[in-house]
Amino acid sequence: MLTLNLVGYLTGVLMWTTSLVESVDQDQYYRGVGWLSRYGYLPPPDPRVGKLQTKEGIENAIREMQRFGGIEQTGKLDDKTLALMSKPRCSLPDIMGSEDIMKRRRRKRYILSGLHWRKKIITWSIYNNPKLSRNLKPDLVRDIMTYALKAWRDATPLEFKELSQDRRADADMEISFARSHHEDGYPFDGRGGTLAHAFFPGESRISGNTHFDDDEEWGYGDTTGQSTDLFTVAVHEFGHALGLGHSAVSGSIMAPYYSGPAARDISSYRLPADDQQAIQQVYGSREKNPTLPNVTPRLPDLPKPSPPHGTPLPDPTVKDRCGGGFDAVANIRGEVFFFKDKFFWRMQHTGSLLSLSPALIKNFWFGLPNDIKKVDAVYERSDSNIIFFSGQNYWVFRNTDAQPGYPRPISEWRMRHSNGRPVTTVEAAFVWAHNGRTFLFSGGEFWGFSNGNDIQALRPDEGYPKSASLWNGMPRDPDDIISYGEGDTYFFKDNSYWKMEKGRLDQEVVTAKSTAIDWMQCPREAVPTSRPGKGKGDCVCGISGAPGISFTTRSQCIMLLLVMATVQILQAL
Repeated sequence: MLTLNLVGYLTGVLMWTTSLVESVDQDQYYRGVGWLSRYGYLPPPDPRVGKLQTKEGIENAIREMQRFGGIEQTGKLDDKTLALMSKPRCSLPDIMGSEDIMKRRRRKRYILSGLHWRKKIITWSIYNNPKLSRNLKPDLVRDIMTYALKAWRDATPLEFKELSQDRRADADMEISFARSHHEDGYPFDGRGGTLAHAFFPGESRISGNTHFDDDEEWGYGDTTGQSTDLFTVAVHEFGHALGLGHSAVSGSIMAPYYSGPAARDISSYRLPADDQQAIQQVYGSREKNPTLPNVTPRLPDLPKPSPPHGTPLPDPTVKDRCGGGFDAVANIRGEVFFFKDKFFWRMQHTGSLLSLSPALIKNFWFGLPNDIKKVDAVYERSDSNIIFFSGQNYWVFRNTDAQPGYPRPISEWRMRHSNGRPVTTVEAAFVWAHNGRTFLFSGGEFWGFSNGNDIQALRPDEGYPKSASLWNGMPRDPDDIISYGEGDTYFFKDNSYWKMEKGRLDQEVVTAKSTAIDWMQCPREAVPTSRPGKGKGDCVCGISGAPGISFTTRSQCIMLLLVMATVQILQAL
């Protein structure tokens, strides 16, 4: 934030102090450190023994992460690095231990976990099937898993034998699809982000088990990029289940990041050379390369592929995160959700987006209409239930499931405008961290609720509605509002946001910042100059926070006005 303070006027000369604090970059820095620790590039800090992260250590870790990901090694959290950190990937760490970093610097190769199966016939079984992927019938899922295992069988002396579901407890490798917390200590995070994980070989009951995130839209033969290729991720995770770690080699199936389908024809897929060498170092090689024993499963014909080097046409229904104009923004369990039409993006606790691509609202929040076009406002109550407003209705959710009896009409909230008209839509909603009161905005006015958790006795507090202009420096008709961080209040409008310090209704300096750059991880060149939103509306931001006016222009205006005033004073003297 750039703050201009007039120190004094003594001799007709203006004196300014300029303090530049890159708060956004600082936030990204701490989020990046968390990501590096999660995936093994940094040991977690331990203040009890004085073991803290050093600037040099963090820069070296960033360079190692950049080298491992095949991008320029700058040692900085630049746009390319942040984008790589946001790519969907495997949830296992890239670095298995501190000694591994030194080994990786000597040669850019695969890594072995040191664990392996002590038998040649490995059994497997499917526990359940994906719920969101309607095109993947159970038989097709089984065929995909069979061919994914065949890729490793062709390169080794190993054989894989499927067990029926009633014998899955006896299987060495149990395959399942799960959401969020699923009793293994490694919760999934919704669509994007981490896609799957597998456990290394061993004697434990969970050894070899492979889990796929059931919030993902899994696909087969999809060339549009709208789904995640199940075969590609399965081959990767089975590599872990056989004892391999991640590889830094470009094109390796054991690379940690998902980069699209690995094969057009999965029946003829062969492991890349780096992966073959890695698995053969553990189990040896197969003398011949036969096909699967007996009759291989018959797979349906793949959809017609795009040209070999062509780029799939973008789906016009998928919204761009950098364009602004979000219908709703919500802080839910400390994660920030950005809703736009029928899609949403999700920013996790580390500050990174789970995926640069949006997810469908209906695939995550169960109970909203399947044909819902957009939501108007969303907020989390103090009892952890989540309220959705869309059109003239609202829903109460517990976690991701709507409660029975919803939707219900907004009229139950008993809100009326100052002219007596009933409120028919809610444009913004949040719980103010300062006092725990719920505020709902509509038509340039807002209402306060002290009993916002009591659906049976909803009634605005006395003295409402009030004009939104009471929030000095904020847009009067925001797209949405959240309490976040240390309890500060964030107003979102078009492609800008404003931060009001905790407990404040006004403050001396309020600066509009870019939602696309600071929240949606967009490079500056990708941010449009026009700012779409719910409507033009009015902003009571004054010069300090008017949307659409660049920061440089505002600063120049302030300086020009003050200089002109100074000249007039000097002339008067």
